Amino acid sequence: MTGRRNDVAIVGAAETTELGRIPNLSQIGLHADAALNAMKDAGLTPKDIDGVATAGETPTTIAHYLGITPKWVDGTAVGGCSFMIHVRHAAAAIEAGLAKTILITHGESGRSGIARSRPAVSPGSLQGQFELPYGPMGPPTLFTIPVLRYMKTYGITEEQLAMVAVVQREWAAKNPRATFRDPITVDDVLNSRMIAYPFRLLMCCLVTDGGGALILTAAERAKDFPRKPVYLLGTGESVETPMVSQMEDFTSSRAFRVAGPTAFEEAGITHADVDHLMIYDAFAHLPLYGLEDLGFCKKGEAAAFIGERNTAPPSSSAKAGRLPLNTNGGGLSYMHSGMYGMYALQESVRQMRGIAPAQVPGAKISVCHGVGGMFAASGTVIMTNEEGI
Repeated sequence: MTGRRNDVAIVGAAETTELGRIPNLSQIGLHADAALNAMKDAGLTPKDIDGVATAGETPTTIAHYLGITPKWVDGTAVGGCSFMIHVRHAAAAIEAGLAKTILITHGESGRSGIARSRPAVSPGSLQGQFELPYGPMGPPTLFTIPVLRYMKTYGITEEQLAMVAVVQREWAAKNPRATFRDPITVDDVLNSRMIAYPFRLLMCCLVTDGGGALILTAAERAKDFPRKPVYLLGTGESVETPMVSQMEDFTSSRAFRVAGPTAFEEAGITHADVDHLMIYDAFAHLPLYGLEDLGFCKKGEAAAFIGERNTAPPSSSAKAGRLPLNTNGGGLSYMHSGMYGMYALQESVRQMRGIAPAQVPGAKISVCHGVGGMFAASGTVIMTNEEGI
C-alpha cells in the first residue's frame, strides 16, 4: 500500500463449499468454487472482475477458466504467504488505478491429489544442489533445523511446543468447519507418532483439500456491496533465503522482521491496539517465531506466553487470553491444503465482520501474518472493521 490507510477494502471473502476431503474437484475446480463463492458473497459476477492474482495455478489459467479478461494480474508464488503478498500488491494496484475489482484465488487438492500441481525441486536449484543431497524429506525434516537451535538457545521444552497444538485445538473445538475438534492434552501430543524430532504428528499441519478467495476494491466503493467491508490498514512483505540451512539466524526469521514491522508502521498502530492475531502454523514452532519477530513477545518468551494461556479461548476455569491467536484452529486443527495463508486471511476477515465461529468480542483490528517455504518468505496484512480508523 502506498496511499493513506483505509483506501482499500475486502468486499468479498469465501472458502470452498467443502473443506477436508473433496475427491470430486480438481485443483482448478477448487479455485473456481472458492472464486464463485467469493463473488456471490460480494454480489458480483466474473464480468465485474478486472484484476486476478493467484498461486498454485497461473493467473492466465484462472482468468480463462472463469471467463475474466483482466487489466492487471499477479502470479507471485512464494509459498503459503503468497496470498498475503497478493493482498498487498492488489491494494497498490487499486490505489494506482490499475484495476478496480481484484480477485485473489487459492485452491489445492492436498489430500486427494486431483490434478494437483506440485513440481519437484529441480536438481539445479539452490535447494537441489546444497540441501537435497543431505537427505531432507520435505518440510517436517527441513523445519527441524531452525527449531532445534531455537529450543536449545532458549531452553524450550517439547512440552511447551506441544502446548501450541493443545491451545489451538481449543479454538478448533468452537469451529464447526474444523477438521479436528476433539480436545487434546500435552501428553496426547507427545504420545502421537514421531515424524521428525522434535515434531510429533500433532505438532504438524493437516493435509486437506480446499481453497479460498478474496475480492478487493477501493474503500469509497465498499459501501455499495452487500457485506460489511473490511479495510486494509497496513501490509508488509519480504523474503530471506530459499534454503533453510542458510538462514541468518535459526532463532528468528529476517523476512518476518521486515514484513511485520513494515505493516505495523504503515498501519500506524502499536501491539496494544491488536485485538486478534493469525500466525501461519504449518508446524507448532511457527507461532513462537511469529509472536517474537512481530514484537508481541521478547526473544525466547513466546512459549511461556502461550503456556500461560495468553492466546487461548475462554474455558470453564479461565477467562479468554488477552491476545486471541489462530481462532479458527489453525493449520494444526482447522485445515491445511499446502499453502495455508488464504485460510488465515479468511479468519481475519470473519473476525472483522463479526461472524467468526469463535468470535472475539469487540475486535476492531486483526493482524494476519504468513510464512512461505521454510522461512523463505513472509507477508503481513493488518485489517480493521472501522472506516477511517
